[in-house]
Amino acid sequence: MMPTHRSSRILLPVRANFITISLIVALVLHFIPMGRFYAIPDFVALVLAFWCVREPLRVGMGTGFVLGVIVDVAHGAVMGQHALAYVLLAYASNVMSRRLLWFSPGAQALHMVPLILMAQLVMLLVRMLVGGRFPGWDYFFSTFTTAALWMPVHFLLLIPQMRPIDRDDNRPI
Repeated sequence: MMPTHRSSRILLPVRANFITISLIVALVLHFIPMGRFYAIPDFVALVLAFWCVREPLRVGMGTGFVLGVIVDVAHGAVMGQHALAYVLLAYASNVMSRRLLWFSPGAQALHMVPLILMAQLVMLLVRMLVGGRFPGWDYFFSTFTTAALWMPVHFLLLIPQMRPIDRDDNRPI
């Protein structure tokens, strides 16, 4: 049985500078001060996981480590807290990338919930190992807001790769 969510559009190759720009935009969104509201999505984890799924040969654990160190330094967090979480997220996303691409974006978002939750648990455990307090169960709410943004981010980041639909009766594709 053929999946009904498949598009008939052929995607163009993604440009490396577009990946870089999208990761920089995610970093900028991550650094916007929003107070102590726990439902703020982790934009860096979201975009990192997206590119690890879509482009596993270009974006991987090295990218996750660099982004994690940047976030650790900028937030003044425990050094390696975000780096370790993003490396594990990138690894898990790369491992699951071939499987996830068979699913619709909504199903992909559901598959990303445990991966994002794992990244948040790693950040929390590292913070608590060095003497931090448990922030409360509200801390995990951002897992679901991050996963809920998977579909809009999926379509937004694929727009530059969409090939215009050219109708040509003489061409088979």
